[in-house]
Amino acid sequence: MRRVYLDNNATTFIHPEVAAAIAPFLAGLYGNPSSLHWAGRDVRIYYDRARSQIADMMHVHPEEVVVTSCGTESDNHAIKGVAYGNSEKGRHIITTAVEHPGVLNVCKYLEGKGFTVTYLPVDGKGQIEPDDVKKAIRKDTVLISVMYANNETGTVFPIQEIGAIARERGIPFHSDMVQAMGKIDIDMRSLNVDLASFSGHKVYAPKGVGALYIREGLAIDNLIHGGHQEDGRRAGTENVIGIVAFGAACEIVKKEMRSEHNKIESLRKRLLEGILERVDDIRLNGHPTMRLPNTLNISFEYVEAESLLMALDMNGIAVSSGSACSAGSTEPSHVLLAMGIPSEICQSAVRFSLGRENTEEDIDYVLSVIPGAVSRLRAMSPLYRK
Repeated sequence: MRRVYLDNNATTFIHPEVAAAIAPFLAGLYGNPSSLHWAGRDVRIYYDRARSQIADMMHVHPEEVVVTSCGTESDNHAIKGVAYGNSEKGRHIITTAVEHPGVLNVCKYLEGKGFTVTYLPVDGKGQIEPDDVKKAIRKDTVLISVMYANNETGTVFPIQEIGAIARERGIPFHSDMVQAMGKIDIDMRSLNVDLASFSGHKVYAPKGVGALYIREGLAIDNLIHGGHQEDGRRAGTENVIGIVAFGAACEIVKKEMRSEHNKIESLRKRLLEGILERVDDIRLNGHPTMRLPNTLNISFEYVEAESLLMALDMNGIAVSSGSACSAGSTEPSHVLLAMGIPSEICQSAVRFSLGRENTEEDIDYVLSVIPGAVSRLRAMSPLYRK
């Protein structure tokens, strides 16, 4: 049986060149990079080089990059750090209704601590209107947080325009860029972003490493307190293996992003066109053009997504029904609900997220399996009548 992995928005495989880059740190290179002796210095060279590789991917200075454990930690650091660091100026935050739980749940936490949060709506295509951001700004607004690309639908938001609005008003602007990194170009200077979150395992590095961009000159409170690591911004012994892997992955992705973008986008279009030809009563969720090259979210009406996932899994096809961070939840996707999609259609949504290892043969195999799986499940549904 063929095995096809189409859940790259959940996580990616470790690139062979990344695995090779970290091999020495599983053997001879074991020093603590904060140590002053030869063992620490030997490792520090690689640590600093990796930070530069990550910074180069974002078009920022290495000193503006803080290494974290994951994208969620980066979100927490950015949002709590700005909120608490500026609480004397105000306690109002603006975000969207379709953010990742790493942002939404932080905002809900802060609401319990006396902050107020405005959750901006999206339209039926999952897109946000920059003018809504402008209208939501108050005198006590201390932070705006809007993701660059949605992890469920792939919709890309106009953050350059939103960042310009925030910059004009002097309000720090944070963007969760976890899904955007490696898929679309990220030039922090032109995007008008002050803080941005990233995660290594979305770009073919191991799990357990992330990064937070903090624009030079922007002061925020620390999330983790302790030692002097990360220039005093994030305490804890440095994850050498993680950052070396992340740096190597960034260098590979930056070099190959354009060619991979075109290849993956072509495969995504092949998948969508094939499903449209073979299956009736489906709905494309998300913006038709302003979207990531690899992400496809489709509702197969009259079918429970979980049942379809299991049917595809039995045929060696790995997909998801939404965010991996929401796995196990029986609730409809908050992203699709915010788009005004009826609950029953939300619960029939499947996310296909392609990666660099996928081929035309993979897509053709998936297209050979989906119609039969959907047909069998619909035959068991009392709501389906054809």
